[in-house]
Amino acid sequence: MVTIREERIADVAARDSLLDKAYGAARFAKTSERLRKGRMAVNGLSLVAADQHRLVGTVRLWNVTAGPGRNALLLGPLAVHPDHRNRGIGTALMRRAIARARVAGHRAILLVGDVAYYGRFGFSAALTSELRMPGHYEQHRLLALELKSGALAGARGTIGTIVTAEPKSAASPTPIAAEGSKRRALIQRAA
Repeated sequence: MVTIREERIADVAARDSLLDKAYGAARFAKTSERLRKGRMAVNGLSLVAADQHRLVGTVRLWNVTAGPGRNALLLGPLAVHPDHRNRGIGTALMRRAIARARVAGHRAILLVGDVAYYGRFGFSAALTSELRMPGHYEQHRLLALELKSGALAGARGTIGTIVTAEPKSAASPTPIAAEGSKRRALIQRAA
């Protein structure tokens, strides 16, 4: 039986192996990967699918800007082990990731992918015509989903990274850490 849960530190090697199998070394050359490189995915929005103790699927979300002053998430990569494809695992990971992002208060999700697949979740290129990736990509594959109506209205410019500060000590939580704890509790309930 396949279960979906938050990614754990112990999953990192299996996740990387799965991504290598799904995308090969070419994944490191993708523009989306350059936006993720050296950064942490959003806390609570890195999910895996496990069949018994074997990792068979993964999806992660990252903080980005959708042009100047407009926060969004970047989804990816989404991958399912070749032996487990066409069983609804990718769909389940997508639905869970979107639900968690919505509950956590995020406003929009961007990705580079096939509209034939991601369109069923509400993604389209209609809101990304004025947005650009910082590197090579195909414009028709830059897709968006608004979690809050109007979140990307008028969005234009280059998609960029957001540097977020993590609290230095859990012993003395800052207001940001306290807010993060509340969000994590909400995200957990969305699982």
